[in-house]
Amino acid sequence: MKFLRRIILWLLILFFGSSIGMVFVYKYLPVYITPLMVIRLFDQHKADKPLRLKHTWVPMERINNSLPLAVWASEDQRFFTHKGFDLKEIDNAVKERNRGGRQRGASTITQQTAKNVFLWPDQSWLRKGLEAYFTTLIELIWDKQRIMEVYVNSIEMGDGIYGAQAAAKRFFGHDAATLTKEESALIAAALPSPLKRNCAAPGPYMIQRQKEILRQMKLLGGRFPEK
Repeated sequence: MKFLRRIILWLLILFFGSSIGMVFVYKYLPVYITPLMVIRLFDQHKADKPLRLKHTWVPMERINNSLPLAVWASEDQRFFTHKGFDLKEIDNAVKERNRGGRQRGASTITQQTAKNVFLWPDQSWLRKGLEAYFTTLIELIWDKQRIMEVYVNSIEMGDGIYGAQAAAKRFFGHDAATLTKEESALIAAALPSPLKRNCAAPGPYMIQRQKEILRQMKLLGGRFPEK
């Protein structure tokens, strides 16, 4: 029993040490690969499809400010005031579900970053618990600008397409640095369902959503805060 407790203790030390270390490392270094990218490659292989992974890390200064602004406006407007968990949005989601309304997510940009960079797509309690743990670590160690930088560089934006640079090249034929407000709003409109919505050929819903995101971008001041 004593030997078992010692093994468990060392496993816990290894887990917490490595996870905290990785969050510190990614505070400064680019994130070139994520678990989701690897999982998607395995899915493509199993389906006998060509392997597709388009991803180029670019620093925030090489991403047009309109993209983080559009993501802020559409995904998490209380991004700068919460500590990783938007309790008001969680409460709203619970009330809507209790009223029999549609089930919607209440994940913040920080939570999505934690999931994208360190975890896997799943709805299990284990994954959710780890997501909360990594969300807390990220908020403690990174600033908001770094969270957004990692988010827009690692988020899935289409079939085999990850991050701002790959999306800008694929959908609009130019670099992320020259994205327009309208293009950025379209990318943000696609993010909840990037495998179903095509920024290059937006349907009526995406066009309407784009207009609403552009309106919200103006209300937020027209610019994402920089360091």
